[in-house]
Amino acid sequence: MTTATARVLVTGASGFAGSHLLEHLAGTHGLVGWSRSAPPPAVAKLATWAHIDLLDRDTVRQEILALRPSAVYHCAGAAHVGSSWHDTALPMASNVLATHYLLDAIRRAGSPCRVLIPGSANVYAAASEPLVEDSPIGPASPYAVSKLAQEQLGIRAVLEDGVDVVVARAFNHVGARQNPTFAVAGMARQIAEIERGAQAPVIRVGNLDAQRDLTDVRDTVRAYALLMDRGVPGAVYNVASGIGRQIRAVLDALVARSHVAVEIVLDQARLRPSDLPILIGDATRLRTETGWAPRVSFEQMLDDVLDYWRSADRP
Repeated sequence: MTTATARVLVTGASGFAGSHLLEHLAGTHGLVGWSRSAPPPAVAKLATWAHIDLLDRDTVRQEILALRPSAVYHCAGAAHVGSSWHDTALPMASNVLATHYLLDAIRRAGSPCRVLIPGSANVYAAASEPLVEDSPIGPASPYAVSKLAQEQLGIRAVLEDGVDVVVARAFNHVGARQNPTFAVAGMARQIAEIERGAQAPVIRVGNLDAQRDLTDVRDTVRAYALLMDRGVPGAVYNVASGIGRQIRAVLDALVARSHVAVEIVLDQARLRPSDLPILIGDATRLRTETGWAPRVSFEQMLDDVLDYWRSADRP
């Protein structure tokens, strides 16, 4: 639906998924990045940048009216489950109120515009089988509650305001530039720090028994782009590999790649008040309607994450 001259807005464009999305879209659209922080060097020249606070309602309205984007990838927001227990107001503001202001601004602008909201698999209730989009909902953290509210705002905008919104319910994604407060990035960073002698040969970890569905972020943002073109307004799509991996096995695979011996130590501070034991997705709907399938292997994903943290030019 977008053309090379269309203005495509990515909110949170300097963040983890947003920056990878810019790399994926580079050269195919007139890209505009909204961010509250400086963009990573890798994507600084890929978009026209604006420093926008999505909680400033009037500014959001003015900027959307001036920009009149044909597509908006709404990647901005609070993304960490664990930290949401310490500051419940942050995800509610960043994920819910900011999304409300954005969708309202798009409605008021009155121009044709499709919005992709990257939701979260954490909205699902605990289950032992791969989850489909109609599986029971049961958010178990303040973050998950905020993401459920966010996607419901998007669906409501379709039904009541005529705004064209698609929801991508993403499972865990991993890659370069991810904040090390996330499990895989944190473990990879510690290994790199140990290898360079900047940390004692001890990796501190949280819950290693949880099973997670891990997809390389480059595959995840490719799904977002496909859904922008082919997704059904008001529909929800899982973005998942369909493979559950115990975090302990992921750690073992990273440690096997280490150049030095390391010791594993449980860190109570990394445990969450509530943590889904199993979170695996079924992405049949996404595959059927867009033809999407993961391209980056688990092994390549881990190699690339470790290489990123070993690199001297990382942020």
